[in-house]
Amino acid sequence: MSDIFVMEAANLFCGDHDPTASKHLTLSELQLPALTEMFVDHHAGGSAVQMEIPVGIEKMVASFKLIGWDPELMGQFGLSGRGSKRYTAYGVIRSRRTGNAMQAKVIMEGRLGKVEPEAFKRGEAQSHDYGINGIVHYELHIAGAEKIYWDFFTAEWRVDGVQQNADEARMLNLPV
Repeated sequence: MSDIFVMEAANLFCGDHDPTASKHLTLSELQLPALTEMFVDHHAGGSAVQMEIPVGIEKMVASFKLIGWDPELMGQFGLSGRGSKRYTAYGVIRSRRTGNAMQAKVIMEGRLGKVEPEAFKRGEAQSHDYGINGIVHYELHIAGAEKIYWDFFTAEWRVDGVQQNADEARMLNLPV
């Protein structure tokens, strides 16, 4: 049956998942990574029509905007830590047909690669734009069900819980 699902609220935890890392009071925008397949053009010598060949998935980048200043979060920027940090986003998605709410949960591991302050204007609230780059792990769950799972280091890629590259992993002698 047709339905419309609308995100009504969101929260973001930056760093380890603890209550003090919540950004629910300052989060004004959250842009999850785009899932974009890469293609290369191929025009065969014996074909009148060009085609596209899928060759992988583009890197993932996320962004968010916080109102005000967040000195603690700014400390995660750049070379302050060599490893990735965990960022966990939660959302409330509501069915417009039934009114039932579902939890959306995204787990990303990456680096805080951008801190961009907006211009200060007296009488207005200044915000900062942040970017999560170098993402090496991504999970999307809706209502507790895994929709997307990807991990760079284990080479796992699942959609709706189904391994998408199991045959390739077996041929490369990687764990499946």
